[in-house]
Formats: sequence, C-alpha cells, structure tokens
Amino acid sequence: MGAGQTRLAARAKAARERLFEQRWAQRGGSGGIMEAPDLAAYANMQAMAIGPADVLGQNLQALTQILNFQQQMLDRQQDWLQHSLASFKMPKMSKDDDPEAYIEAFEQHALMTGLDKRYWASQLGALVVGKAQAAYWALSRADALDYEHMKEAILYRLEINSEHYRHQFRAKKGPEVKQPRVLLQLLRDLLDKWVSPAGQDQEALADQIVLEQFQNDLEERTQLWVRQHTPQTCEEALRLAEAFTASEAYYPRERRNQGPR
Repeated sequence: MGAGQTRLAARAKAARERLFEQRWAQRGGSGGIMEAPDLAAYANMQAMAIGPADVLGQNLQALTQILNFQQQMLDRQQDWLQHSLASFKMPKMSKDDDPEAYIEAFEQHALMTGLDKRYWASQLGALVVGKAQAAYWALSRADALDYEHMKEAILYRLEINSEHYRHQFRAKKGPEVKQPRVLLQLLRDLLDKWVSPAGQDQEALADQIVLEQFQNDLEERTQLWVRQHTPQTCEEALRLAEAFTASEAYYPRERRNQGPR
C-alpha cells in the first residue's frame, strides 16, 4: 500500500472509532451496564472491508471524472476556436491598399468577429503582401506571435512613423477630404498619430509643434543639418543647432559653401 493509501485508511479508521464511541456512550447512558468493546479490533475489522484495492478504485474513479471534465472543456474551446477562425473572413491585402488603413480594418473586423487576440498576428501575417509581408517573415518566431510587436515592425518597415504623419498633416489634402467635417477629423487623427502615438500629454504636443516651427525658422544651413538628424524634441534640435553653429567657426569659408555633410 502506498503512503497516500495508508493515510487515507488511517483517517477512515479514526472516524469509525469516533462514531462507535459516540454510539456506545449513547447506549451506556440509558442505565444499562455494558462491557467496553474492543475498539481496535472493531476498527481493524472494518478497515479490512475497505482494502487497498477499494481505495485505489475510488482514486481512479475520481481521477477519471476530472479528466473527463477537462476533456469536455478542451472540446468546447476547440469548437469555439474553429467557429471563430471560420467566421473570420477578410480579403487579402492588395498592392493598391493603404497598409495602415488595411491594418485598422483588420483590427475592427477581428473585434467584430470575436477572434481571439492570440491569433491576430498569424491571421494578419497570412493576409499582408509586399513590404508588410517581408517585415512579418523577418520576425523571430516569438515576435511573430506578438501582434503589437508585429504591427510595429510592419509600420516601421513601411516608414509609417511620426515623420510620416507629420508630412501627411502638412501636405495639401486631396479632393476626397475637402468637406470641412471630414478634413477636420483627418487633421485631428493625423496630429494625434504624429505627436502622440503613445498617448503623450499636452506638454509633449506643444513641444512637437514648437519643434516644427523652430526648424522652419533656423538659418538654411543649420536647418538642413538639424533636419538630417531628425530630432524628436526641441531640446534635441537645440543641441544639434548649437553644435553645428559652433563647428562653423572651425571650418574655412570655402568649405562652408559645400553645405552640411
């Protein structure tokens, strides 16, 4: 008999002894004189009725019930997953699609169909084409399973970043967004993606706007130098501008005409 079975048999034996003592006390309290029973012999006799085979059978029965329940839950999860994947139908990205708009449409469709987010990365990876697909295939296996990391890698490969949104914000808009309400919403969306892709506060917003104007107002040669280094904050732009201005004093005038390198 194993250690677990031994402990179980001992607890059962103790319980039977306590029950028998209670019954014996009740009968003795009625006034009759009865000889004290041999409790050890009674308990051992009862224990023989529940032997190792019976205890093992009970344990196997309980384990079987647990495994059956777990299998039922697993079957339900598999059914739900198959239904979710089957209901997720989206056309493959074409070369004419706007990648960012396509990704946003993918996310909306995934939410509407209830697709488990653990499968977003694999689903999107099977739908994208061109540079977006190349960015997906370049990821490690672990990163390819992380949707947010995969999305960031695709947007980076397509150069869709704060500078991209800045250009879109400043660029002349096409006729499709000439309606005032549509235009205003577009500008708000672009500004939010340009200066606060991760939810920056108003101070960061002001810094980005000042940064843009600061670079526009710099002297031409200094402006070119600063823009080449794509500063992210006003302080970075200031350090670049001051460093370039200081370095100009050490260059001969004829080399200055060549422009910054």
